[in-house]
Amino acid sequence: MTTTLSEASIRELAAIRGEAGPITTCYVDVDGRRLVRHQDVVHELDCVLKQARQRAEGQPSVQVDLDRIERFVQEGLDRKGTRGLVIFASSANGLWEVVPLPVPVRTQVVVNTAPAVGQLESVLQAHEPMAVLLADRQRARLFCIELGRIVERTELIDELPRDYDQRGQSERGTPDAHVEAIAHQHLRRAARAAFDLFQVHPFRDLVIGAPESVASELKAQLHPYLAERLGGRIQVPIDAPESAVLDAAQEIEAELERARDAVVVERLREAASAGRRGVAGLGPTLEALAERRVEHLVVSKGFSREGWRCPSTGSLHAVGPKHPVTGTELERVPDVVEDAIEEALAQGIPVTICAANADLDVLGRIGALLRW
Repeated sequence: MTTTLSEASIRELAAIRGEAGPITTCYVDVDGRRLVRHQDVVHELDCVLKQARQRAEGQPSVQVDLDRIERFVQEGLDRKGTRGLVIFASSANGLWEVVPLPVPVRTQVVVNTAPAVGQLESVLQAHEPMAVLLADRQRARLFCIELGRIVERTELIDELPRDYDQRGQSERGTPDAHVEAIAHQHLRRAARAAFDLFQVHPFRDLVIGAPESVASELKAQLHPYLAERLGGRIQVPIDAPESAVLDAAQEIEAELERARDAVVVERLREAASAGRRGVAGLGPTLEALAERRVEHLVVSKGFSREGWRCPSTGSLHAVGPKHPVTGTELERVPDVVEDAIEEALAQGIPVTICAANADLDVLGRIGALLRW
């Protein structure tokens, strides 16, 4: 079964529990720019599968899952439009889901009681839909970009009358106001086209590429819903190739994501410092998650730690092997941070995964804003 990546699909995956046996999650980097030959992909996967097989001794269903994943990739994966692949497999639970991605991922295999969705959540956050509107006084180009690729495009052309340029307005006796009215109408059409796109394909950010005078007028014409989504300007000419548009959009997308992360981390820092409505560090965060007090989980990208899970309550702990209150023997888990992300998503809690945020690193690379 092939699954399309969305916030809803990630939450559905995070809610799955392997009642009858473990669930194997396999992320595979299949980016043709780095791994040119199919054999390169197979070799990349083989390295992590060997380690997973060693860890899976005594778990027959996991061995079956790993073999099936290996066959699926070896038998000729179609990489057209796909740069990353995620496979969720559990023969014991009848689970087999494949998520192709147009962006690369870090190759890894995770065997746990639930699907490992941390990388998927990170990909989705970093590549939410964005619109780019390029414009001058006669032409407009509109692009919708999602997961690192252009998924929609529109072009508008409202040419000024040729005679104005060839003979000049003095010969024609046509006032400047007429020319300006045509250009003004063109920008209104461009703004309306952007709103039409938003209604069909909602996006988080709108980025404008235009000369200063055009950009100012264009912003004034935007629907309020779009004005509040303005994410800045890009320096791309109206006739730029799509590859240049995409490169510029991805660069500003990363800047906007870092700025959003910084706002969340600052809220966390202030709340945790005041000792009210915020905790920082692995232990306190897991405790708040177990008590269902978490309102927003914040994690550094790539943060990973071994930890513990209570077999009776499912609560996660940074220190074991016994429950700090009840004395119950805890089960070791290979990555308690990944489990915390899955648990938060399963509870419907927003998760922000921050890339290279030094302030969050100082706080212990994980924290939570609290309900109470």
